[in-house]
Amino acid sequence: MSFYVTTPIYYVNAAPHLGHAYTTIAADVLARHHRQRGEEVFFLTGTDEHGEPVADAAHALGVEPQELADRNAERFRALAPELGASNDFFIRTTDAEHEAKVQEVLARVRDNGYVYEGTYEGWYCPRCADFKAENEIDEGNRCPIHHIELTREQEENYFFALSAFQERLEQLYAERGDFVAPRARFNEALSFIRSGLRDVPLTRHNLTWGVTVPWDHEHVFYVWFDALLNYYSALSYAPMPAGFAASGEDLVERLWPASYHLIAKDILRFHTVYWPALLMAAEIELPERVFVHGYLLMDGEKMSKSLGNVLDPFAVIERFGADALRFYLLREVPFGRDGSVSTTSFELRYETELANELGNLASRTLGMLGRYRGGVAPEAELDTELAEEFAGLRARVEGLLDAAELTAALDEIWQRVKRMNRYVEERAPWQLAKDDDRAGELDSVLASLLEGLRVVGVLLWPYMPASCEKLLAALGAASGSLAAGELGAARVGAVGTLEPLFPKEPA
Repeated sequence: MSFYVTTPIYYVNAAPHLGHAYTTIAADVLARHHRQRGEEVFFLTGTDEHGEPVADAAHALGVEPQELADRNAERFRALAPELGASNDFFIRTTDAEHEAKVQEVLARVRDNGYVYEGTYEGWYCPRCADFKAENEIDEGNRCPIHHIELTREQEENYFFALSAFQERLEQLYAERGDFVAPRARFNEALSFIRSGLRDVPLTRHNLTWGVTVPWDHEHVFYVWFDALLNYYSALSYAPMPAGFAASGEDLVERLWPASYHLIAKDILRFHTVYWPALLMAAEIELPERVFVHGYLLMDGEKMSKSLGNVLDPFAVIERFGADALRFYLLREVPFGRDGSVSTTSFELRYETELANELGNLASRTLGMLGRYRGGVAPEAELDTELAEEFAGLRARVEGLLDAAELTAALDEIWQRVKRMNRYVEERAPWQLAKDDDRAGELDSVLASLLEGLRVVGVLLWPYMPASCEKLLAALGAASGSLAAGELGAARVGAVGTLEPLFPKEPA
């Protein structure tokens, strides 16, 4: 089995912000979970470096576009390890190999009869690098995303015959009800298709910062078609990840089509309409699923470099650690919806859930084991009452993550953290320890708590890998296999010491 997950590639017109971190963290959770299943996993992220927004930002700074791209691409590359992301490759659309593949695939689209010359005129947002339909324009002739006034542009272009795929796209959506999720986004994409597809520019004539059109060197490809092909082109030159079974297959044969494209809702049309049509035109198999998540909001607005309302993920990580950020973003905002974030809600989640509920549970359990059993895990029957609470948990988590329901899966696990805290208070091991006749009962309670912590550590590992590795190491356990995410599947071994997982006053 293989699992191939991608983030969108991020524009290099400015430095990364928390919105970029959000998608990367989500993709990493899925990648790590599927590695726990024993699958061959490929996780791709990278940067989108061509197009007018990058050229304009570079010129405003008095530098060449390539210089700005090089500078900010390294910032995005540095963000991934800071987040604890385990991506297998980082693609840049200025990679020579990517550019060559774009030229090859789009020449094939032309050879197949889906490209023609024409003149395009329409309302254009330079920050979106996108022409807007009349029903996509806000009052005052403004972009609904960036709130800037649109410009009227006319240009000689080569066109992609998107309208030729009207029926095939409608058939795709009729046959594959899970092609786009959540369902509201599926309906939005289908509604756009049913409204009637118009042919769209494939190239730009008045722009030089892009991939040169091989049959007409006075044009470059429209940045969106260049960018979308990264998901396919990367597999043609990325190195084989360590741990993949030896095989003569290249990565395209091995991994395509992609299992999941994770995107934000502002680029839904490109990924759910243009992208499948382009692949059909090039006779390339379609991806399995596109999951569209919502916005992280501050003061009611999407976080945006252009608007200036951003939180710096590097600053959050420096003080609280990457795991706290990963947990907060997927706990606070239901994945797939818009949701507000703030420093206040972050600190509240950190203290009440990470420090008090998980951190304190781990410290108390290991502390009681040290006091009452000399730090040696008792070989005792597990409490059937607590065992029932864990029954079927792994399967439910797997099912939810198969549907990219990251927040719901996290909540399933966290309910067991809360339940174990209640269990400690109900069973009061400190009272049991006072009565030698209840030694067996105490052994069962301690063994059950240790085993519950181990299972939680295994299942939480994709969300908080560094913290869970510390917890599991203290329990003498491993995070490796998801098969170990069952109560009783692999009992706690030699128990060690554990520093506070989430200090109340982090540096």
